Amino acid sequence: MLLLCGTAQMADLIDILVVGAGPAGGNAALAAARHGKHVVLLDEQVKPGGQIWRAKDSSILSAPQTPEGSAGDALRAQITKAQIDHRGSTRIWQIERQSEGWDVHVLRDGQVERLTTKTLVLATGAHEFVQPIPGWTKPGVFGLAGATALFKQNLSPPGQRTIVSGTGPLVFFVASEIRRLGGTVAAVVTPNTRRDWVSKLPALARRVDLALRGALWIAHIMMNRVPIFWGCSVVSVEGVARVEGAEIQKLDANWAPKGETWSIDADSLCLGHGLIPSIEAPQLSGITISYRSDLGGWVPDIGQDGATSVEGVFLCGDGAGIRGATAAELHGTLAGLSAAEHLGARTAKERATLRPRFNRAARFGLAMTALSTPRPGFAMLTKPDTIVCRCESLTQTRISQEVEVGAASSNAVKSGLRAGMGPCGGKYCQTAIARFIALHENRPEAEIPPSAPRPPLRPVPMSALSANFDYDDLPIPKPAPL
Repeated sequence: MLLLCGTAQMADLIDILVVGAGPAGGNAALAAARHGKHVVLLDEQVKPGGQIWRAKDSSILSAPQTPEGSAGDALRAQITKAQIDHRGSTRIWQIERQSEGWDVHVLRDGQVERLTTKTLVLATGAHEFVQPIPGWTKPGVFGLAGATALFKQNLSPPGQRTIVSGTGPLVFFVASEIRRLGGTVAAVVTPNTRRDWVSKLPALARRVDLALRGALWIAHIMMNRVPIFWGCSVVSVEGVARVEGAEIQKLDANWAPKGETWSIDADSLCLGHGLIPSIEAPQLSGITISYRSDLGGWVPDIGQDGATSVEGVFLCGDGAGIRGATAAELHGTLAGLSAAEHLGARTAKERATLRPRFNRAARFGLAMTALSTPRPGFAMLTKPDTIVCRCESLTQTRISQEVEVGAASSNAVKSGLRAGMGPCGGKYCQTAIARFIALHENRPEAEIPPSAPRPPLRPVPMSALSANFDYDDLPIPKPAPL
């Protein structure tokens, strides 16, 4: 940090700094800007839209429009029209409280900057959870959410022949998009059963448009004779240097594998088991967290309309709980209005009007999130020699040995094995490790909190931190005479 103090560039005081330019963050920025606030909008992507409304690559001149593409284009046009100070390709890596507000340290164009803001809106989104299985680190394995990024930005399928495996509606969306983009779907494999989906009919009835769209995905898949294996999972990935196929197995009511396995040939696999809120930035801001399985796991504690117990910090979108894109839009607007009111605007009536719409959208989103809530037997898909922490190449056996000698928390495993200290910051392993500890210790997952975040939140090159610093300039005293 001492190095940073001498090199970071500092801008003027910002009214409201919004971190994340997806449906939640983008709408938060728009809402605050409508009330005359100076808004800066940061995102790691070049253009606003986030994961779900990701902009197409500039090399793509034309393509059939999709609902996600249309929504993203509309958001980007509104942000441009509102003259919001959008800064893409910007990575936030530290947040610090200051007397006049907050210092947010970012990496942009290879340079570190320090932005100072009166008010902070965090719309940090979510990351994907994949239950580790043998071979899941092979080339040719994509996360379901990662595959959607490939579709939306590059209009490209992940391979020539793909197995799509996972929970919730995303598995059917991915399979449908692969076919639309010219790829072949070898099979759709989902732990959910038809009965699981029937149980969600009351929620689906509230959003007939989305229910119909999902039904069309499934109908399209079935009409093209793509096999759908309900109540099943991919249990291992076959191949030496890359994906050559996968083993499939039936699951029992607790999602534990049972019976014989069978193989399907493929050159790629899309795999995903739900979303996990990205809570590291809120934690650094001092916001406490609680375990909410209905919201995707550990989430920051928030009040009405995105308010928090930390003055000047507001949260919205998937980073505050997985409620779906429609709810994220409305939650972002509510949080932006709350942030504007914190700085003197009057937004109470507008928020009161929006709140019922957000609650309705959230109910639908929570029903879809419930389809990805893991059941106890799912952890049995991870075998002793399965790599759990990709960055450090730690297997289940190695983690088990650490737990057996007393590491009863995520922080303890991280301290002993460096699990979660690699480039991903624990996004790929911490949830699986916490669930393993809970299973091993016969404790609820709510008693195994994630490890404490530490800056940098994202990798930052040392060259950017040191800038023009020259060690030869250090005032090193001469040795004392003997």
